Amino acid sequence: MKIIGHTSSFTNPSLLLSQSLSFHIPQLHYRLTHRGSDFPNSKEKKTDSISRTRCSVIEKIYSASSAVGHRQGGSSSLYGRPSLLEMKNDRIANRAHVYEFLKDIGIVPDELDGLELPVTVEVMRDHVDFLYKLGLTIDDINNYLLVLGYSVKKNMIPVLDYLGNLGVRKSTFTDFLRRYPQVLHASVVVDLAPVVKYLQGIDIKPNDVSHVLEKYPEVLGFKLEGTMSTSVAYLVEIGVGRREIGRVLTRYPEILGMHVGRMIKPFVEYLKSLGIPKLAVARLIENRPHILGFGLEDKLKPNVEPLLEYGVRKNSLASVVAQYPEIIGIELKSRLLFQHKLLKTSKDVDLEDFGRIVEKMPQVVSLNQSPLLRCVDFLKGCGLSLQQVGKMVVGCPQLLAVNLDIMKLNFNYFQKEMGKDLDDLVAFPAFFTYGLESIVKPRHRVVAKKGLKSLNNG
Repeated sequence: MKIIGHTSSFTNPSLLLSQSLSFHIPQLHYRLTHRGSDFPNSKEKKTDSISRTRCSVIEKIYSASSAVGHRQGGSSSLYGRPSLLEMKNDRIANRAHVYEFLKDIGIVPDELDGLELPVTVEVMRDHVDFLYKLGLTIDDINNYLLVLGYSVKKNMIPVLDYLGNLGVRKSTFTDFLRRYPQVLHASVVVDLAPVVKYLQGIDIKPNDVSHVLEKYPEVLGFKLEGTMSTSVAYLVEIGVGRREIGRVLTRYPEILGMHVGRMIKPFVEYLKSLGIPKLAVARLIENRPHILGFGLEDKLKPNVEPLLEYGVRKNSLASVVAQYPEIIGIELKSRLLFQHKLLKTSKDVDLEDFGRIVEKMPQVVSLNQSPLLRCVDFLKGCGLSLQQVGKMVVGCPQLLAVNLDIMKLNFNYFQKEMGKDLDDLVAFPAFFTYGLESIVKPRHRVVAKKGLKSLNNG
């Protein structure tokens, strides 16, 4: 049947029917309601008959179309789109397939309910493959399941490109993401760029920003007005030079995550209680910023008591820590026990003398056994008794760390050129710590010229 007024062709019959009805029904209605007052001629009667016939046909077609629509699901849409219930059921089915895929590869999806995930297994497989390429394992994903909801194109790739442009090495990405996987969901403009700008503003050189991020990726999650700014302000307050802040944080960026009231300040106050002045503490932090990572309750306090127990005097604690700050962060008691036992056996050093050794050279607690014994054997080979060796070590513990070749050169010169007694070595054991050409020979010439006899004169 030809519909007057429509020349375009339609592929959708229901759409054609709808448009036809909207075009003709008003005209039919008008004719049917305005025919009583006039007396139509034969031509009008014929036209009116044709119109009634067309109306009847159209009504039958419309009724049939409506009946088909009801049989196909009751939807009133002429396009046949799925209902909301059908769409919901499809989503549930797709998610079940995705969960099944995750379980098959070892991922436990129990905590993913409510999280927006890739809608199909194929998309999820690509997502997981991308995480694999970053070096992450199934265990890593299980440790932070939210990473499965991050968009690869919208979130991950922009973040990784930004980090790469800053100089963060691709070889460090895996460890970086294991420590701070949340970065993959961060906004470069809103979250990351302001932190980087802050780091550069506290004198961390642009080339060092990447090293700071590699060492401490968690810093990218900090608020600018929070822990970072207060920790920097406190360091400046106790005397750390403003120009040193950048260097300090580059070496130990973990300071930026330390709470001043709970961590940094109590640590500093305890060092001050040992007799270390505030400015001296500041110098310690400038030179050894990592000491702030030694827990006050876990390391610092537990290590003070063994020092006192093994002969270090309380008024010498500040000097011991200042000379060797690492002593407050190691497993100290077992080392003190071992070294005292070794020195007592090999050099006849009692507990009081051992305390003097630690006070003069606290690094002794970290010396290996082999070089220490070689030093003892060498001195005994020079003709010195065990008691003399012990006295020399107490007087100059640095002997235990001197290179053996230097000691041999100095002793040969002492024997052949200086003509001194071994008692002079016992009285001045530091002789072995001096450079032969730079100090020993020049001083010996001056001493000989003046006619002096003591080894330590000049």
